[in-house]
Amino acid sequence: MLDPVVVGVVVFVLASFIGFELITKVPPTLHTPLMSGSNAISGITIVGAIIATGIENDLLAASLAFLAVGSATINVVGGFLVTDRMLGMFRRPRREGRE
Repeated sequence: MLDPVVVGVVVFVLASFIGFELITKVPPTLHTPLMSGSNAISGITIVGAIIATGIENDLLAASLAFLAVGSATINVVGGFLVTDRMLGMFRRPRREGRE
């Protein structure tokens, strides 16, 4: 049988390669809307990482789970900031006579 760590590393490397290839093929006009839509998926990732942090008693597993929580949080916050900036481009400028 294969060691679960080896299988996990192989899946991670393949997912990273496929993800990189997919992202480089997305045109710039679609990148921001797609990233905005992926915020929900990243929120689910945060929940899964928090659950993984509490399950394991091993120091390495808990450290990696904590790193996963931090990375997913940075991803969600960055996605919301980019989305807000993108939506700001479509706001009408305020006239000085109106409030």
